[in-house]
Amino acid sequence: MPNADRRKAERRGRLSEYWAALYLLLKGYRIIALRYRTSLGEIDIIARKADLAVFVEVKARRSEREAVDAVSYTAQARIRSAGDLWLSRQKDANRLSLRYDIVAVQPGRWPQHFKDAF
Repeated sequence: MPNADRRKAERRGRLSEYWAALYLLLKGYRIIALRYRTSLGEIDIIARKADLAVFVEVKARRSEREAVDAVSYTAQARIRSAGDLWLSRQKDANRLSLRYDIVAVQPGRWPQHFKDAF
């Protein structure tokens, strides 16, 4: 059973990331990467809007509070490190402003976007 539960959780997480990406597209962001993996960690979504690069952590939880609280200090540090690595590979890095957001995905509701969450 643990494998089935894990697969179900991974599927729910992947669907939540797609739902969050669609939501960001509707808000005018351009999606650069989904599940961007580095040796330092993974970023769920990298999006851009003009000269703003946004690193987004997506959390599917029952409430907004649970989603925001689920992004630990360790996860924040991992996302920042992976973001720095991504930035170092961009030709226009010196023009970009960075922001770290959380998108909370709850059952039956539109995603909630917390800008500059950490």
